[in-house]
Amino acid sequence: MLMKPIKILAAILLLSTAAFAQTAPPSDLVTIQQSFKKLNVLGSVLYMAAHPDDENTRLLAYLAQEKHYRTGYLSLTRGDGGQNLIGNEQSEILGLIRTQELLAARRVDGAEQFFSRANDFGFSKGPEETLRIWDHEKVLGDAVWVIRKFRPDVIICRFPTTGEGGHGHHTSSAIIAGEAFKAAADPTRFPEQLKYVQTWQVKRLLWNTFNFGTTNTTAPNQFKIDVGVYNPIIGKGYGEVAADSRSNHKTQGFGSAKQRGSLFEYFKTILGEAPVNDLMDGVNTTWSRVKGGDVIATDLAGIKKNFDAEHPDNSVPALVALLTKIEQINDTYWRSQKTREIKDLIAACAGLWFESYAMQPYYAVGDSISLVSNLYTANKLKISEYTISTAPGYANSIVDTKGYALAPNEFWRDTINKGTAKIAAKITQPYWLSKPHDLGTYTLANDTLAGSPENPDYPRVRFGFDWEGRKIFFERKLVYKYVDQAKGEIYAPLVVAPPVTANIANKDYIFSSQKPQTVQIKLQSFTKASGSISLKPIAGWKISPEKIDFTGKAKGAEWVESFTVVPTDSKPGNSVLQAVVNIGGKEWSMGIQRIAYDHIPAITLFPPAEAKLINIDLKTAGKKIGYIAGAGDVVPEALTQIGYDVHQLTENDITNTDLSVYDAIVTGVRAYNVNPRLVVEQPKLMDYVKNGGNMVVQYNVFSPLVLNQVGPYPFRIGNSRVTDENAKVTVIDPQNPVLNYPNKITDADFEGWIQERGLYFVNGIDSHYKTILNMNDPGEAPNPGSLIVGDYGKGRFIYTSLDFFRELPAGVPGAYRLFVNLLSKPR
Repeated sequence: MLMKPIKILAAILLLSTAAFAQTAPPSDLVTIQQSFKKLNVLGSVLYMAAHPDDENTRLLAYLAQEKHYRTGYLSLTRGDGGQNLIGNEQSEILGLIRTQELLAARRVDGAEQFFSRANDFGFSKGPEETLRIWDHEKVLGDAVWVIRKFRPDVIICRFPTTGEGGHGHHTSSAIIAGEAFKAAADPTRFPEQLKYVQTWQVKRLLWNTFNFGTTNTTAPNQFKIDVGVYNPIIGKGYGEVAADSRSNHKTQGFGSAKQRGSLFEYFKTILGEAPVNDLMDGVNTTWSRVKGGDVIATDLAGIKKNFDAEHPDNSVPALVALLTKIEQINDTYWRSQKTREIKDLIAACAGLWFESYAMQPYYAVGDSISLVSNLYTANKLKISEYTISTAPGYANSIVDTKGYALAPNEFWRDTINKGTAKIAAKITQPYWLSKPHDLGTYTLANDTLAGSPENPDYPRVRFGFDWEGRKIFFERKLVYKYVDQAKGEIYAPLVVAPPVTANIANKDYIFSSQKPQTVQIKLQSFTKASGSISLKPIAGWKISPEKIDFTGKAKGAEWVESFTVVPTDSKPGNSVLQAVVNIGGKEWSMGIQRIAYDHIPAITLFPPAEAKLINIDLKTAGKKIGYIAGAGDVVPEALTQIGYDVHQLTENDITNTDLSVYDAIVTGVRAYNVNPRLVVEQPKLMDYVKNGGNMVVQYNVFSPLVLNQVGPYPFRIGNSRVTDENAKVTVIDPQNPVLNYPNKITDADFEGWIQERGLYFVNGIDSHYKTILNMNDPGEAPNPGSLIVGDYGKGRFIYTSLDFFRELPAGVPGAYRLFVNLLSKPR
């Protein structure tokens, strides 16, 4: 049977963001069979914890793919304050990566992902500190908002309120889960949300107890579920699915082995009725939950019974008729959820595939965007009209209207070049980074943004089909698509940028005299542009020239301009240097940063076009530094900024060249965790020290270590840390050269530190080492394990757990002065 003519109308729609992968959802038989099962289940579960990686992926996979509940994970933070095992990104940038790692994990286990506005400000030893810094009420409000929107029947928290989770963030997530359980049902709590959502009473709150290391909180009398069952449809057990999901947490080094066989999860009831036989005891998860649902259940059972795996398209007419009935149910929540599910099932059974993508990866704000729309249908379908239409309020964004005759197994493409300017009305900056924020929480332009993993107003395209006598609409995320010669077809997020971005070459400029420095700015144009670039005047600094004009820069042009900056007095202090681009009288002050890893989509953001000018009293000694890379840090760049000649050492350099040419050799953070070749290189490094060299080892975690003994004499790497960045520091050995040469270290050098003092302090310290500093968090004993120094032969070995990898990029003056001393061995 030939296809009837297809009428096409195209336009742009701003709607919520879908999970990123290819633009169309999968349509294989496994997906279809799983979708039929999910369509018949009306139940939901929300898992709550503090960070990326806290979630129980095998439980999420079981709930989503075996029980077919709508399953979500609310991570209160994006993991911004952790360490990075695969690169040098930190803080908010690390949080962006971990956001995408969580979304990648959810694409595997089948759950959905949510976040609050809380910032992971680093390790916290108690919930009192955490909730104070987070702004307890705001983060609680976000959790209530997610619950009222998601409407879970059951909430499961990963951690207890009693501290066994070992982290203040963990404990706080459990506290907030309990408070949100009650507040979500209370119309007097966060009443401003009720303009958009209704109150919601969760049936029960459970704690998913655990057995981690030496902490076992499970018990035989607890409610338990075997989540290790095998699913013959997907051909895996949920221990296998969980490993694939969890292995997306690559910045945390959480590659996981697949587990097979029975795997029990245990639960303790915190609030609500305790389950006896089933997680959903007392909850109706069938279609009889909603008025009119019995008829839908009967029809769905018939469609499943008559389903032909060889010809899924035979089920389409009945599914379209069922869609009409689902759209008529009164329960708005389940109507919305099940309408979306059945429409995707209809498209999958029909063999219908469609997408729209931009023809270029980047556009400037206000530019028109040319689109390519593709459509393919494998089967004989009764589609009399096909439209890509505009959402209400975007009538001026209509793109195209055409008619086509499309036969089965025919591919159709249309290029649309007009009327799409509205889509580039806003830069694609992550919404939680669009404004400055404090230590504990991100600043949201609107409280309703809470929960969203990505920008909810990311451009989408809406497709409409006149199908079986009725119109059915679908949305697809608008992306950029290209072909890589090695990797094949690649989908990447579409980027809407400022007209011109300005990246200052260095993050910090260190001045220890009134000698001028050159500040280079790399500019990139995303549209044809003329204007100027300048550095905003700062008291106490002379900047020249005042501005630099540019004209007729083509889209994609990149160029560099240079300014000279010099302090006008020698008073120590920090100032913020801001680059300003003026285009047509409008000022822009944004750089551009691109992050690319194979396991997640490319990330583009627009950080402030800023750098720090740091005027400090700094003396240096020595010149040439050898650096052995670890898990990732930007310490070499910081050392280069203050005049050191830094060489990244290879294995060949270490084993086959004369290391005595280096005034110091430094290992990057966690080098002894991630570089197995240090086993081979270590003897040569110890010989370097013994013969008069100076070696500085930055922090490692206690496991796994490639060597049992990192230094010439024994010590153990522990799990203790000092999380208060303002903790009092007491000098143990005031005469030690590391505190005196070439800079005299004083209390002032420990002011202005960020996030923490240090982590994974050492203990079991051999008597050949000298401990230098004592420090501790409130209520704890002084800890001398942050910095140890030992003479070995003619040389010196230093191990430090102080977090220089954070402090140096942040431009902390005292951290620079102390680190220079570690590099400088008196002759």
